[in-house]
Amino acid sequence: MKERNRKKPARALILRVAINAPLSRLFDYLPPADADPALLRPGCRLLVPFGRRRDVALLVETSDHSELPVAKLRQALNVIDETPILSEHDLWLIRFTSDYYHHPVGEVVAAALPAALRAGKPLYPVQRLLCLTEAGKSEDTDALRKRAAKQAELLTELQRRDRVPFEELDSLMPGWRRLQKNMKDKGWLVETECSDTAGTKPEPQQPQKGPTLNTDQSAALKAIRKSAGFGVTLLHGVTGSGKTEVYLQLISDVLAAGRQALVLVPEIGLTPQLVTRFTKRLGFEPAVMHSSLTDNERLATWRAAADGSAALIIGTRSAVFVPLKNPGLIVIDEEHDASLKQQEGLRYSARDLAVARAKRFDVPIVLGSATPSLESLQRCREDAYQRLLLPTRAGNAVPPLMRLVDLSTTPSDDGLSQSVLHSITSTLVKGGQVLVFLNRRGFAPTLICTACSHIAECDRCDARLTVHAVSNRLLCHHCGAERLLDAACAECGGSCRPLGQGTERLEDSLRAHFPEQTITRIDSDSTRLKGTMVRALAMATAGEAQILVGTQMLSKGHHFPNLELVVVVNADQGLFSTDFRGSERLAQSLMQVSGRAGREKKQGRVIIQTAFPQHPFWSELFNGGYERVAGSELAAREAAAWPPFSRLAMVRANATKRADCWEFLDNLRQFADSQAGSELRVLGPVSAPMERRAGRYRAQLLLQCRQRQPLHALLGQLRPKMEGSPLARRVRWSIDVDPIELF
Repeated sequence: MKERNRKKPARALILRVAINAPLSRLFDYLPPADADPALLRPGCRLLVPFGRRRDVALLVETSDHSELPVAKLRQALNVIDETPILSEHDLWLIRFTSDYYHHPVGEVVAAALPAALRAGKPLYPVQRLLCLTEAGKSEDTDALRKRAAKQAELLTELQRRDRVPFEELDSLMPGWRRLQKNMKDKGWLVETECSDTAGTKPEPQQPQKGPTLNTDQSAALKAIRKSAGFGVTLLHGVTGSGKTEVYLQLISDVLAAGRQALVLVPEIGLTPQLVTRFTKRLGFEPAVMHSSLTDNERLATWRAAADGSAALIIGTRSAVFVPLKNPGLIVIDEEHDASLKQQEGLRYSARDLAVARAKRFDVPIVLGSATPSLESLQRCREDAYQRLLLPTRAGNAVPPLMRLVDLSTTPSDDGLSQSVLHSITSTLVKGGQVLVFLNRRGFAPTLICTACSHIAECDRCDARLTVHAVSNRLLCHHCGAERLLDAACAECGGSCRPLGQGTERLEDSLRAHFPEQTITRIDSDSTRLKGTMVRALAMATAGEAQILVGTQMLSKGHHFPNLELVVVVNADQGLFSTDFRGSERLAQSLMQVSGRAGREKKQGRVIIQTAFPQHPFWSELFNGGYERVAGSELAAREAAAWPPFSRLAMVRANATKRADCWEFLDNLRQFADSQAGSELRVLGPVSAPMERRAGRYRAQLLLQCRQRQPLHALLGQLRPKMEGSPLARRVRWSIDVDPIELF
């Protein structure tokens, strides 16, 4: 009888944590010794032993059961956070991202947290203070001043304020640190620490009144305001139609209700202009989040968003993970842009995660673009999203005039036809600004021998070296390898010359033709140093640079009031793309860059140089605009069962030995074939278009299915198979769900 009444021993509390490791699992630990169970809540960080090192881990959940015997579990070392740094919603986003993209949850946590938090630093800055003791308070500073004037000065300051931060003392009395030991020994001073948990609100300014909305903008705003809770709106407005004004009105509504707004943009280059505009209109400076910030700056923004002191956050794709205390609206500007998809490591789409997050929060989300992705357009056709049109430019601006120049019949000088040079001259004479667009940086894409036609190639990649004349070097744009520009051909000793055009060469050519004009080149080479992008865009916006030369960095989101002429130097790169998205991207690029012209009172002009003027793409674009190209592409994709009419996942592998890479994917192919049903296709493996990159051989396996569920079910089986493969130590591999780059 006594045996029956005996209580069962209490089960141990198991901490299930995420650690930044390439393994698709949580790790079980026992609580730290003498830890308060009340502090062990999901969303807190712990310091744990992991292998031979100590790692910062995130507590994801607790349990009373582990697959391992409790005796074999290691004990966490200590609890870093007294209160969770991530909410239930934030943890949901991490788990959702890990599950959907089939990526290790610990690496998702690492992507979601600022570097300072990943390193175990406190959420709020710890402030060191110098404090006065009771003995110090009663000390006679007048008597002390006669024998130790500096000590008296420090004591006087402390008696006035009781305690002072170290940083303030450094400014007030630069030599105070030499005095403190002696004064501590006398019992006058002590040190203490405190966390500054008070969020800093941005300094308010006088907001500027915005322009009166036109009929289309007002109708769009009214339609979005009708939605209560979650809903996805595609704001499809031509360039210059005033999409940002609609954003601002919606954000003002949210802020007035005491809630937060998150705005995502595809490029860092768009951030300064957008921040300036929002600051003027809203009366305070938004918090920003992008990769150019320091670790401390990123942590400050992250913290302000989490505690609610930042009412508006503007950021690039990684900002989709920023915690929000009281979310009310999410906006994705240029929703079609490929930069919103992370292409390395955790390969997530910030746009798609933002939609999932808005649904979880039950708040509206607005996707804005002049050239929406075909995926978003199809969702509108299916009535999953509402589509609102802004078909005309705001104010009195009219669409630019567009024409083709046939390069096969028109001679060109360093890539610029005589017709183009004449148009540039006439525009400059009238005081207008010109943008020359070429999405290829460097001086020339190739260095060729004039005697034997040998081409300078990268030793580590299946790629040609790009000529960079400014630095007098040959550079591989894929692996970063570089060397001095060849003085003579390495094969025959003959002379070499650059072949083709890059932005550097265009700049040189334009300077030769227009020596009196100010020319500014904007690409990733010219804007590498901090602040150079902001200065270059400021010059362009103010009209101080008469001619702009650049890549896609200039094609989206920027407003140049005096820009009258856009020249597209080489539009043929996308006409014969092997990627099924080639036509869509070419149309988006051309419409975006064309939209920079004539945004004020004067009508702009766009000249597109092509060697293939009879290609059917041009007829569709010129006769029906982006709408017609998109409709034609959707019909072609539906017939071929390409996205958005199917789901894709790509398994990529690379290794130093080609055979290892192929054996790994061949084994995976056999397993996938054995598990896949008739509705799922397994294509490959095939070599990547650039098979060798940075000294490693690359191949890929494509999975295609009309429905999402069977594809993800197979991926759920494939990932553990890959992690457990004996070849995994010699092969680097990744899963890319919803890939936007196939070749």
